[in-house]
Amino acid sequence: MAVAPPDNGTPPDPSRPLNRFDRYFEVTARGSTLSREVRGGLATFFTMAYIVVLNPLILGSAVDGDGNTLPIPAIAAATALVAGLMTILMGVVGRFPLAVAAGLGVNALVAYEIAPEMTWADAMGLVVIEGVIIAILVLTGLRTAVFRSVPTQMKTAIGVGIGLFLTIIGLVDAGFVRRVPDEANTTVPVGLGIGGKLVSWPTLVFVLGLLLTLVLVVRRVKGAILIGILGSTLLAMVVEALGNVGPSFVNGVPNPKGWSLNVPTLPSNPIDMPDLSLLGKFNVLGSWERAGWLVVLMFIFTLLITDFFDTMGTMVAVGQEGGMLDEQGTPPRAKEILLVDSIGAAAGGAASVSSNTAYIESAAGVAEGARTGLANLVTGALFLLAMFLAPLVVVVPFEAASVALVVVGFLMMTAVRTIDWSDYEIAIPAFLTIVLMPFTYSISNGIGAGLIVYVVVKLAKGKSREIHPLLYAVAALFVVYFLRGPIEALMF
Repeated sequence: MAVAPPDNGTPPDPSRPLNRFDRYFEVTARGSTLSREVRGGLATFFTMAYIVVLNPLILGSAVDGDGNTLPIPAIAAATALVAGLMTILMGVVGRFPLAVAAGLGVNALVAYEIAPEMTWADAMGLVVIEGVIIAILVLTGLRTAVFRSVPTQMKTAIGVGIGLFLTIIGLVDAGFVRRVPDEANTTVPVGLGIGGKLVSWPTLVFVLGLLLTLVLVVRRVKGAILIGILGSTLLAMVVEALGNVGPSFVNGVPNPKGWSLNVPTLPSNPIDMPDLSLLGKFNVLGSWERAGWLVVLMFIFTLLITDFFDTMGTMVAVGQEGGMLDEQGTPPRAKEILLVDSIGAAAGGAASVSSNTAYIESAAGVAEGARTGLANLVTGALFLLAMFLAPLVVVVPFEAASVALVVVGFLMMTAVRTIDWSDYEIAIPAFLTIVLMPFTYSISNGIGAGLIVYVVVKLAKGKSREIHPLLYAVAALFVVYFLRGPIEALMF
């Protein structure tokens, strides 16, 4: 078998693949080498490995309609497992350097909106349904049609709104922003810290961790978010060891200055066999009886919308970073890439870790030289190894993990510059989409309000021809969604 040449900066001859392995992944054909792919795979993993910590803390902090929670170590293990398998599948089938893991934004939707209306098994069943529907849409070509029906700048606004939603979740979970008590006799709904002051050690850990991560991001340090989480956690462990801060609730009594969710102390068994008890714990039928068909349909639709545009935008952005797009701005094997992504959505629901989707952090690997699915084999293998470190997740308090939510929110917010704010016909719907997500604590409210207003404004301007026919149906569904209270009152 031929041996890869040294990576000395000289592009390999694309007309001479070294072996079948090289030919299959098109390593030489895309101007890459084995060392570049390995380096890119490592960069991608360390840039997005924070999801193994963050996803369990988002899902594990929420309760379902029966008051039940998911075990955090099991979520961590399943998160790593599905990310590893789906990333490897993307590499083998899509042959594109696009890593897959539990999607931020979608997991918040599942945790804070869907699960409270039903059981966890029912909520994850909806994610499975959504993944199957997306797969069907990919195979029939309808996914592209729906994607094209929503204006590009509205798609951008959806991403920006989700970023702000994640930011406020992070600020609240860290205790940096808190609800003002009713007895304060003020119309201000939220405030800084406790009584307008930052007086707790956990909040200080969050502030210092956020500053560290922002500095790393500004300096373009790869893995900045993961380093920020780990650094904040280490600081939290030192603070807890010295100050004995304790949890936010002690024997059922609130302790406002305590740690949220987890107390940062090292577990007795940091390395253990992964807890995969959540695999297969989903129910595709229970939600229809529990929450009602209208609410369920709107939840599925919102999941579809969120996954749809996030993946397509990520796919194009990563391809553009590596110069891998054709004249129409489409990456190679686009259908296969989208199909694997839809399988990832269903697999995430089946494993109780929420929908899995393509990660924009894959661009870090492309920047390191990755051009093929070979890099995914490296990233996926590292995720699989991470399963055995799942017990360490219980060390991370919200004050440390929330740093990532705020920084990811900033990164998603940067796309706001591409919206034309001088064009009110798009700026007003985009504005409502963005602000209503964090201000109503609902992703679906933001998407629905923005699309409804977009249709109304275009009709008022006599520009009905600019509205895609599918968008009328989408807007009508959201009108029914917002009026479901009066409708249910009339029906029941």
